Amino acid sequence: MNYWMDLFTGTTWEEFQKSGASVSGFTHRMRKTVQSIQPGDVLLCYLTGVMRWVGALEVIGQSDNKSRIWKDAEFPSRVDVKPIVLLSPANGVPMNELKGKVGFYQSEADSGKFKGFVRVSPKIFRPKEDGDLILKLLREAEKSPISRPFDAKKLARKPFFKAERLKGKQTISTVVSVPDSEEAESLELPGIIDKAETKTSTTRHTEIQHHLMTLGAEMGFEIWVARNDRSRSWNGKELGKLPNVIDELPTQFNEATNRTIELIDVLWLKGNSIVAAFEVECTTSVYSGLLRMSDLLALQPNLEINLFLVAPDERREKVKQEILRPTFSLKEKPVAEICGFLGFGKLTEKLDGIRKLGLASSLKPDFLLKSAEYFAAENGD
Repeated sequence: MNYWMDLFTGTTWEEFQKSGASVSGFTHRMRKTVQSIQPGDVLLCYLTGVMRWVGALEVIGQSDNKSRIWKDAEFPSRVDVKPIVLLSPANGVPMNELKGKVGFYQSEADSGKFKGFVRVSPKIFRPKEDGDLILKLLREAEKSPISRPFDAKKLARKPFFKAERLKGKQTISTVVSVPDSEEAESLELPGIIDKAETKTSTTRHTEIQHHLMTLGAEMGFEIWVARNDRSRSWNGKELGKLPNVIDELPTQFNEATNRTIELIDVLWLKGNSIVAAFEVECTTSVYSGLLRMSDLLALQPNLEINLFLVAPDERREKVKQEILRPTFSLKEKPVAEICGFLGFGKLTEKLDGIRKLGLASSLKPDFLLKSAEYFAAENGD
């Protein structure tokens, strides 16, 4: 018998239970792994977002059930199951109870990323003793339930969104995922960035956000700051409470687009229009910011918007290398043609000059186009 991890969100966990808790499903690309799951194996159910273990399911066998269980995704690779333990999110076993007791969470350094173990399911538990421990804790939680508070927004997070794309002249409905900011960052380069660098980078990141937000407000724009950064402070001022900061985004976009936009570091807006979008990248990899920009362009290919990746000057070559990757370059609208690079040094120097001369209120947003560097033009020489 083997243990396998089975990932759920609050939404998919609720839908699974409402359907009778008799079929668990996975994405099509995991079909070969799903075929390796045998009768008698146990699926250990983990709630992403709130980071709790909430169930154990005994596998009966491969399933031919094709009914619509989950609203936003099909999960066609399926197994029939019967519950061993089913817990509510409030009574689930917190991941932090496993610290130092399992291979994927040996110390605080593994917190959040867990050595990549909780990125995709199904995934087999090695060693098997890790699965034994989680099942034991689940049984104890069922026998002596403890109610713990959790973030309702994280529990309600949707894993997939409906969107549309053009195929020739035909509009086709499709399903996309929009990772949270911390999820995207965890996919970058685990183990390369140490804690000291992370702390310094976070402080610098907040400082640059503050400068961009303040300038935008002085130019008369409404300001959006990424939801996960609103409580951060620079020089004693909380980003979410700076002048002209808005609490809700314009509603003209579909749900997937709004989900992507709300995670972008800084937006300048005028009415319902996004004037400029900024992703600030301080750490070794700059990939997550570019992915969000690329996602936005894919979801709204006709959107006219100034995009900027803001990063330390010494990361220039890294930005160039990443933005010219095939996944960004071989688009109908290559990201490098639309997204400009702004180095911290040049940006802060320009902002200092604007403040000293009191020019902010008379500036037009296209002044940044002249300051930014576009690698597409350089690549075409």
